[in-house]
Amino acid sequence: MATSRLVSMLLMLQVKGRVTAQALADEFNVSIRTVYRDIDQLSAAGVPVYADRGPGGGFALLDGYRAKLTGITRAEAETLSIAGLTGAASDLGLSEQLRAAQLKLVTALPDAAPDTSRIGSRLHIDPVGWYQRPSPTPWLTMLAGAVWEQKRISMQYRTWNASGENEGVRVRDPLGLVLKGGEWYLVTRVRTQLRTYRVSSIAQLTVHDETFERPEGFDLRDEWTAAVESFETSLLKHTARLRLSPEGMTRLHRLGAAAVEQAQISLPSEQDGWQEVTLPVEQFSYAAEQLLGLAGHVEVLDPPQLREGLRKLGEQIATLNAG
Repeated sequence: MATSRLVSMLLMLQVKGRVTAQALADEFNVSIRTVYRDIDQLSAAGVPVYADRGPGGGFALLDGYRAKLTGITRAEAETLSIAGLTGAASDLGLSEQLRAAQLKLVTALPDAAPDTSRIGSRLHIDPVGWYQRPSPTPWLTMLAGAVWEQKRISMQYRTWNASGENEGVRVRDPLGLVLKGGEWYLVTRVRTQLRTYRVSSIAQLTVHDETFERPEGFDLRDEWTAAVESFETSLLKHTARLRLSPEGMTRLHRLGAAAVEQAQISLPSEQDGWQEVTLPVEQFSYAAEQLLGLAGHVEVLDPPQLREGLRKLGEQIATLNAG
């Protein structure tokens, strides 16, 4: 830890120029006495660091001292801060490693910016949807360690059936973690099949000392993309024919991208601008709830089950909210 802190301290001095002892202590969460001791160790190792006393003073490196890498541009170094999302790095317990990597890359540049947070001060990525909060994921750091070290896990998982009770212990090989829409998912292998679990639904977790071999040629990005496409397609088992107002057309995306991509849309009516849309939908009960979001801008033409389901929902709402 001390060695890592010395390297990070050296890189910070190289990037920022003069830095006060208090600023270094705050940055590395150590005492000012420890900062002075670290500076003495850097000097003993041959690093040309000196101290300016008095107000406005601090520590600095002699002009011209720089450790350089080659083959990387300023833009490439700066974009490291968003390569894996800084929030995701923090969730996984890797924020310190990311910060150290940023420092090392930026200080490698002959024209390094004086402030390594230039990208961070101009661009922030928040993957969680509006009016939502990220789900608690107390097991995420342990899972990340199991993924990195290829260690087998046992877990109890809360299913999303009516009971929501924990099922029996499942033994899995954790292959990767995916952050989608603010939710963390665990991709695992059981025998020759892949299984995906929402991390926030894991009730208990044990990481074993036993290791496993990853499948040859396994690519997490490709596997996840294929799994998402297959899952979305499998849900769309029915077809609906709708009539939508111009405002309803702007809300059509609420039925899901997979459905909209397959939609067949007629030209607007010359009289009122309404359009007919034929597209795949999920089970009629769920599709009716989705269509409620289109309010008075949708009419179900077919099938009758969906039209009736939407009518009943409307009547229930009207009854519950009657004066």
